[in-house]
Amino acid sequence: MKISGAEALVKSLELENTEIVFGYPGGAILSVYDSLYKSKIKHILTRSEQAAAHAASGYARVSGKAGVCIATSGPGATNLVTGIATAYMDSIPIVAITGQVSTDVIGRDVFQEVDITGATAPFTKHNYLVKDADDIPRIVKEAFYIAKTGRPGPVLIDLPKDIASKKIDFNYPEQVVLRGYKPTTQGHPLQICRAAKAINEAKRPIICAGGGINLAGADKELLELAQKANIPVTTTLMGIGAFPENHPLSLGMLGMHGLASANKAVTQSDLIIATGARFSDRTTGEVSGFAPDAKVIHIDIDPAEIGKNMRTDIPIVGDVKGILRDIAEKVKHNERTQWIEYISSIKEQINSPIDDSKDLYPQEIIKMLSDKTSGNAIITTEVGCHQMWTAQFYEFTHPHTFISSGGLGTMGYGLPAAIGVKLAKPGETVINICGDGSFQMNLPEMATAVENGLCVKILLFNNKGLGLVRQLQEFYCKGRYNQVNFEFVPNFVKLAESYGIKGMRVKHRDELSKAIDQFLLSKESFLLECELDIHENVYPMVLNGSPIDEMIGG
Repeated sequence: MKISGAEALVKSLELENTEIVFGYPGGAILSVYDSLYKSKIKHILTRSEQAAAHAASGYARVSGKAGVCIATSGPGATNLVTGIATAYMDSIPIVAITGQVSTDVIGRDVFQEVDITGATAPFTKHNYLVKDADDIPRIVKEAFYIAKTGRPGPVLIDLPKDIASKKIDFNYPEQVVLRGYKPTTQGHPLQICRAAKAINEAKRPIICAGGGINLAGADKELLELAQKANIPVTTTLMGIGAFPENHPLSLGMLGMHGLASANKAVTQSDLIIATGARFSDRTTGEVSGFAPDAKVIHIDIDPAEIGKNMRTDIPIVGDVKGILRDIAEKVKHNERTQWIEYISSIKEQINSPIDDSKDLYPQEIIKMLSDKTSGNAIITTEVGCHQMWTAQFYEFTHPHTFISSGGLGTMGYGLPAAIGVKLAKPGETVINICGDGSFQMNLPEMATAVENGLCVKILLFNNKGLGLVRQLQEFYCKGRYNQVNFEFVPNFVKLAESYGIKGMRVKHRDELSKAIDQFLLSKESFLLECELDIHENVYPMVLNGSPIDEMIGG
């Protein structure tokens, strides 16, 4: 019995074990939605297409599966662009499906036509404009394979209306054969031996753990190597959670707003072991001043990242999980007493204590939340000051518990990502920490959470403006503050209540502990708003053109 292209698409999703998709319907994708109606796949109707992509990203990051999002042609497809680019920058596997006008009118600027494959080519791992309905099963199979293997990332499938309607004999391929796509997974044995030798000879080594550790599930291998060879571990923003921050060898996050001890230790090191990290500008600061006396071992699944931003002495291409295991077998136990004592001393001396002179300040809020959850929550964030305070003061001890937009820095990411996380991990406490600027970009997704009976906690820092942009204007524009203060902000508690979400506002320090307890105990979605001073900055801060050990504050 023949089935339509749209039915073939949905059946292919089922065979890829897709349980949940996020999306927003429209005319060009109607046939797919009609096929979903008869499917066992659960569809989550978000309030914007961008949110659908972010929710798919959050789902993918904690489930280990590829997230799936769906939109119609034209504006539906272009609204996915920010979410696709966000996933691309952070190497998150998602499959985005868009409707398209019929093939016979493509290029004629008909209603809701846009060249979405051309638009997304720079920031997808691959994309498809389906031209033959018989190709749909193969394309879906390839899309999931490409999204999840090698360095993960987004893949887009653009499905014209007439192709979706055409009848085909359905045959789903058992395997994928792509001649030009063969990711390297096994590290080169000689390079592994060279890396182990360099580690054994190093006096002041440091491991820099990036998001690749979380993506590869290599946290246990990382811990084993660090403990066996007594190597302190720092993480990038995306690497948070890869190494338990309550471990004596943990240095926390490094970089532009990293912990002062991490930045100082990296500068003093004689060997950097970069694992699944790409040496972004926010991590290294001025490259010439980043660990100037250190050799660099760079381990990454993507050969294009090695040597791109940072010189590399020992490159190793492959799956970081297996490579770390192989290196750990060859390294020797080493006390490194002087180095470990130095690390301990700078952690105690130069990490800024929390300033308790103010009535209500963000660092204490984050620290109290961390203590009360014992690090056993999954935290999503938007982008801004709150994101950096969370990275600095929440003690993350497990992988896949810090879900944030790193490479693209996408405001509005956190709430829809939290929805995706909660659907993947319904038994976990999921908290979105946000600022009032970012929150207002996707706040209608509160409706998505309520509609699906999801308990998503929202911790809102309200400083009535764009705090991190204001901080940049303070240092780079000589205090000429422009368009960073909101003349009007809504009553967020009443706004949440209008969505059926309980809310509470905290203005004073003595209200905080009880409010956080109520926030955490709620069995339903809850918004806790904390009023902050717009002048509260994020420190330390490394200015553009400075090495990471030259910090303001901290």
